[in-house]
Amino acid sequence: MPKITIITINYNNLGGLKRTVESVVNQTWKDFEYIVIDGGSTDGSVGYIESQTKYIDYWVSEPDKGIYNAMNKGIVKAKGDYVIFLNSGDHFFDNTALDKNHSFIKAKDFIYFNLNIIDDSKSIIRKYPEKLSFSYLYNDTLPHPATFIRRYLFEEKGLYDESLKIVSDWKFFIENICKNNCSYLKVDETLSTFYLDGLSSDMENKSVIFSEKQFVLESGFSAYIQDMIHLKEFEDVVSNLKKSKKIQLLIKLGLLSKF
Repeated sequence: MPKITIITINYNNLGGLKRTVESVVNQTWKDFEYIVIDGGSTDGSVGYIESQTKYIDYWVSEPDKGIYNAMNKGIVKAKGDYVIFLNSGDHFFDNTALDKNHSFIKAKDFIYFNLNIIDDSKSIIRKYPEKLSFSYLYNDTLPHPATFIRRYLFEEKGLYDESLKIVSDWKFFIENICKNNCSYLKVDETLSTFYLDGLSSDMENKSVIFSEKQFVLESGFSAYIQDMIHLKEFEDVVSNLKKSKKIQLLIKLGLLSKF
């Protein structure tokens, strides 16, 4: 049994696919299974995959019903203890990323790392909190190119929700961490590189993301929503107080402690 399964999904993104496959193939630590799920590409991707079959444990090229249907196809075929999604265009931070970090991939249900994000040729390292809470996941998520997921979770809790277009991985994280109390570990190392040109990064899809998240929250976390509204109100009050000149003067005079 391989320790991890790397899954790449692709559709008509030959340039991105090459970047991803080369990154996987060039890893100096190789105790992994590699799966490529192609959605029936017509841009030469299939020919490229065929040329790389000695490095790929399983691949298929056929029409799918969307991103999460393709990701679920990969999960069903996976044999590793953990799975990670390095989709077409994404790549590991360097060729030693797995070599340096594979020892952390054990014991916990989710192991997540920092993510190198590239936007218009600008690169930033996005760091994620050590402690995950509902309030954090309410607004944010974990990076799928830098998060290892214990495979049995998909068997016990179910695959990605294919009725959602963009936020099904977020739903999987928030439900399993906040509802099912799954274990997790933050590793303060950069594992992968992600380019802000994907579906969830497209500004035209922001309204879809919002509506899908609201549907998930209202159907699964309705008791928490009002608390989050109150929390936001309190945060706004505190923020305004901090900006108040009167409050700043009282702090300077020692009549009020800094907060």
